[in-house]
Amino acid sequence: MDFLCFGGEDWWYHNHGHIDFQLMRRFAKRGITLYVNSIIMQKPGISQGRKFVQRFIRKGKSIFKGLKKTNAGFWVYSPFSLPVHHIPVLRFLNDTILQSQINRVMHKLKIHKPLIWVACPTACNIALKFEKHCLVYQRTDRFEEYPDVDVDTIRQYDQRLKCNADLVIYVNYKLYEEEKKQCKKAIYLDHGVDYEMFVSAEQDIIKPVDIAGIQRPIAGYFGSIDSHKFDTEFMEKVVDLLPEVSFVFIGETLLDCSKLLSKKNVWMLGQKPYKQIPHYGKCFDVAIMTSNQNRWIEACNPIKLKEYLALGKPVVSIPFPELEKYEDVVYQANTPEKFAKYIKKSLAEDNPERIASRRNKVSETTWDKKAQIVLETLFGKNDDYLEESL
Repeated sequence: MDFLCFGGEDWWYHNHGHIDFQLMRRFAKRGITLYVNSIIMQKPGISQGRKFVQRFIRKGKSIFKGLKKTNAGFWVYSPFSLPVHHIPVLRFLNDTILQSQINRVMHKLKIHKPLIWVACPTACNIALKFEKHCLVYQRTDRFEEYPDVDVDTIRQYDQRLKCNADLVIYVNYKLYEEEKKQCKKAIYLDHGVDYEMFVSAEQDIIKPVDIAGIQRPIAGYFGSIDSHKFDTEFMEKVVDLLPEVSFVFIGETLLDCSKLLSKKNVWMLGQKPYKQIPHYGKCFDVAIMTSNQNRWIEACNPIKLKEYLALGKPVVSIPFPELEKYEDVVYQANTPEKFAKYIKKSLAEDNPERIASRRNKVSETTWDKKAQIVLETLFGKNDDYLEESL
């Protein structure tokens, strides 16, 4: 069985903890696996100035890397594409160019009739044209709520994929319940976690230099800081309420955080390689999740939640539906005052028993088990594809 994944991220620049990266890493043990870096979904944003230029340059660099095999065991390729999905005539031309590029790469790798995995709706038209063993659609977010997309076009892609996919995977139970009747077959698949990687980081006494000297206690966050996810105004108020706590943010910053960064107890250390994330996280005394309250967040299921818990850290978060299963190990707060109160409470009551309880909560939700569930759902438990354990 070979695998062709139209990914939702770019392997060369994004966090390798994402579900499509993690599952392709496991599927690569079973056959040739090609990961196609995200096809442009947003409309041109020249008005965004520097941010647009940075993304343009980064995408260009990704394309010029060509076809490469990664240390994860799968191949990665960035095709040339244009942000024209909202223009029907140009869309057809763009799809033709994309299909030609990917056909050429598949021929080179000798990939025939693969399992096609779609994590990026803009791959819809070409994914449906390829000869395939089966089609899986990864509906991990409300893609139509993403900034700067043509909402009608993305909704059309989403509907076509749900109608045609042999399996649609949801990581958010609320969204699954709302949409499962629109699909031929759908399952709710909660995110996994690199459990051993995060637990074992604690045993390494070495700490990253840029966090080692920061005064404790540390309230830490890792993940991208962008406009549709991160609530800077909320966070500024929390920081002001807890001047004795150091707030450390790990991740790419895609919005203006100058006001937040100007505060004496805030550090923004930038994006780090995925394998270093547990070593930064182990330095946290409490882990935080703050976000805008919108339809995107309502349908989310942050992987960082399980990573925080695998580290054994107390967690304080803005409420969202997927947290209902974690009420016994996560504090939820919808105001800055309450958020600050629970950070102090978490710091005061932390102990070895609570650390063990948090880790136990996610110890069985490994990515290996999630990959096994997908294959069993598609092919059955007794299928030849499942003879060897992942």
